[in-house]
Amino acid sequence: MGFPEQPENAQERAPRRSRRARPFDDAAPAPQPIPGGPGAPGAFGAPGGPGDAGAPGDPGAEAGGEPASGAITQVNSRIGWSPYDEGPRSRAPLWAAIGGVLLLGALGGGIALMWNAGGPTSAETAEPQRTSAPLPSVPPGKYGYAENRSTDPDPISVKEVFGKKRKFTAAGRGYEMTITSKDKKCTDGALGDKLQKALKAAKCTQLVRASFRDKAGTVIGTVGLANLSTGKNAGKVAKVSDEHNYVKPLTGKDSVTKFLGSGSGGARIWTHGHYAILVWFQNKDGTKPDSKGQKRISQAIDDITKTTVFKALDNRTLTGSALT
Repeated sequence: MGFPEQPENAQERAPRRSRRARPFDDAAPAPQPIPGGPGAPGAFGAPGGPGDAGAPGDPGAEAGGEPASGAITQVNSRIGWSPYDEGPRSRAPLWAAIGGVLLLGALGGGIALMWNAGGPTSAETAEPQRTSAPLPSVPPGKYGYAENRSTDPDPISVKEVFGKKRKFTAAGRGYEMTITSKDKKCTDGALGDKLQKALKAAKCTQLVRASFRDKAGTVIGTVGLANLSTGKNAGKVAKVSDEHNYVKPLTGKDSVTKFLGSGSGGARIWTHGHYAILVWFQNKDGTKPDSKGQKRISQAIDDITKTTVFKALDNRTLTGSALT
């Protein structure tokens, strides 16, 4: 029988206070900085800095003018100076200083513009950082690691292949696993001379089996998995499947699967890489299933193997190791 396979706040300039020019401006003594005051080395208002009245960058004063009220850096700018020295002075130093500041500003702005426009950002230049070791590449082919035992060396176990749960559902249909077995020799779980010879030739190292029943207790069967050396050898094992060469039914101790192997049943062998999946299913009473019965049995085989065997083998295909 067949079975389906993701403001800038503009700084306000303080109002300028105009003052009339007073006499004796030309006779005024040259200003001398006071110790610790503006112009003194190390003072807050160093020459040309914020503490020098009329210096570049001072928004609240002009050369020879009175500093604007509230400008903290200008508070002491007139102490020690002659009261007559308040007339207009030459603006050449001022313009030269302003020109120097503007030139520096333009240069700095140009560099910033070039950096932002032409220079790559840190995100563009930074190399991707590995947070873990690179994932290994899966061997080519339909079955990946599971194609050969050399890339899938972990031994199989009953727990891995058939799971822990005795009862489970698949698409709403209920099933129960009644008994399991790990055969000492692969040939112990196989019937037929051809099959036994093929398992030996394929270097079979393990054969695990389990028996199942559906919820109603009308369909029973055994599923086996053989661990062979290569996918090519697994194909050779599958070719010998016939009415005389199939998995040996595993008789349970319950009232249903104890009838396994009696009467008429259907057998088949599939392959998945270097594994051979062997099945035997039947009606509980051993009668030959009709078309409706065959469909029910095929559905049971599909549900059970997808939930157990193929779940484990799909993991080995991707990882080359046992499902935990």
